[in-house]
Formats: sequence, C-alpha cells, structure tokens
Amino acid sequence: MAELKTKKTDNSVEAFINSVPDERKRKDSYTILEMMKKATGAEPKMWGEAIVGFGDLHYKYASGREGDWFLAGFSPRKQNLTLYFMSGYDDELKEIFGRLGKYSSGVGCLYIKKLDDVDLTVLQELISKSVAMQKG
Repeated sequence: MAELKTKKTDNSVEAFINSVPDERKRKDSYTILEMMKKATGAEPKMWGEAIVGFGDLHYKYASGREGDWFLAGFSPRKQNLTLYFMSGYDDELKEIFGRLGKYSSGVGCLYIKKLDDVDLTVLQELISKSVAMQKG
C-alpha cells in the first residue's frame, strides 16, 4: 500500500505564512490560522512544505487503508486559499455552505479566492462543525 507523502514536520508555520508573497493572502492566512485554532483547540503544525494543519486524526477506510492526518488545515495556494476538511461535504454541512458566499469545492477541499468573498462568521461555523463531526 502506498504511504502518504504529506506528513507533519517541524517547519515553522509563521515562517511559511510570512513567505507568502501576496500580502492579502498572507493576511487572510493569519485570519484562517486563528479560526482553525479556535475550532480545534490545537496549535498549528506544518504538513509537508505548504499545508498548515491543526489537531491529529487517525483514519481507517473500509478498504483497510489507514493513516494520520489533521482535523482541519489550509494552504495559501497561488490560485486561492485551500481549506481542508477530512469530513468532506456531507448533508449536515449543506445549509452552512448555502450561507457562506463565493467559493468552489473539491473532495474534502474548499477553495476561496479571498476572505472578503465569504461571511467569516459562517466560515467559522463551517470549520467548527466539520471539526466537531470528526471528533465524534
């Protein structure tokens, strides 16, 4: 079975965020950092070279594949801010997404161009609900 390439590192989260060239994306990253800290109660850790993750989650799929990941995380990518939610987008979150604002999504990912495009109170609710769902 292939091993997950993205793993927790000891790299500095602050240095990573400070290295983001786009000032708005850097500022937005610090806002998301605080939102995820609040939702998880965990300190941020770097996962690989470009993902900031919060908390620890051990998962096991029906196929037998298992691994370790984070409860919530984000990455200030060139095109957008990418937020990662292990729980994906199940029915319990649909109503929240309807109030969020302008975004796109993929499997377990939320893509936001800039935080001005979304309602921050709703985003905090979404992050908190996703984390709570994973904690059980």
